Amino acid sequence: MTNYLVEPAPHIKSKITTQKVMLHVIIALLPSVIASAYIYGLRALLMVVICSACCVLAELVFEKITKRPRTISDLSAVVTGILLAFNLPPTLPFYMAVIGSIVAIVAVKQLFGGIGQNFANPAITARIVLMLSFSSYMTTWVKPFYYTMSADAVSSATPLVSEEPVELFDLFFAKSGCIGECCNAALILGGIYLICTRIITPVVPIAYIGTVALLTWVSGGSHVDVISQILSGGLVLGAFFMATDYATTPIRTNGKLIFAVGCGLLTFVIRNYGSMPEGVSYSILIMNIITPYIDKLTVSHPFGAKKEAKKS
Repeated sequence: MTNYLVEPAPHIKSKITTQKVMLHVIIALLPSVIASAYIYGLRALLMVVICSACCVLAELVFEKITKRPRTISDLSAVVTGILLAFNLPPTLPFYMAVIGSIVAIVAVKQLFGGIGQNFANPAITARIVLMLSFSSYMTTWVKPFYYTMSADAVSSATPLVSEEPVELFDLFFAKSGCIGECCNAALILGGIYLICTRIITPVVPIAYIGTVALLTWVSGGSHVDVISQILSGGLVLGAFFMATDYATTPIRTNGKLIFAVGCGLLTFVIRNYGSMPEGVSYSILIMNIITPYIDKLTVSHPFGAKKEAKKS
């Protein structure tokens, strides 16, 4: 008689692995890495390398100390490092980036059980920790191509707080801000790659960006204001690469839609009525925390299933 092996669900196997997913994300981020190195110089590239290396090392050391299986080969720590670097100013002292990398991997990811168990996006949470701890450094911006300018001409304001009009061309190709925000064209190219390879669905980025655009228009903004709000700050970066994180966003499509609209609403409110000019990181973090409740609200029921009668 043949012996059958009984295993728990899911029973459908897929060739896609965590490593392959993360590799696709890294490929999608490469255009922005190259663009940031061109716009902000080699220091931006070095920031990406340092954050990625520190995230991998922090994960390796933590798993060795706690005697957990090694997971650095899944490349998730590398992705976290790149995204963290993308959320930092190019002139941030490197030791602060190291602190942020340790917070992202150890405090946010590993202490909650590792990949898939973290309650929030590690890179976003680490950025907020650094923002609260080193606010002056985290809000110091430089102009694109500052490394070719004189020392007294490099300081700049982000488009969201700048009193001078910013050309839409500059917003699309080269603007002040964090390392990963500088070139929206590269971010959109990477986002399209992720959608075409089915690593992410277009629901979240379209609903997130669309909500911000719609609210800006309804509140009286012109078409220029709408485009400016979309391309300013980290909206494109957040919509394509951080609001689509598997572990911290809802599972179902209707849940993703609720999540994305919530992110857009919070981003608009913080930008226009809050004390901070940018609200992408805080919006995604808040919605990350609400994700379990969205999943519970949007849970599907098997066809024909009946609810169990309450016992008296």
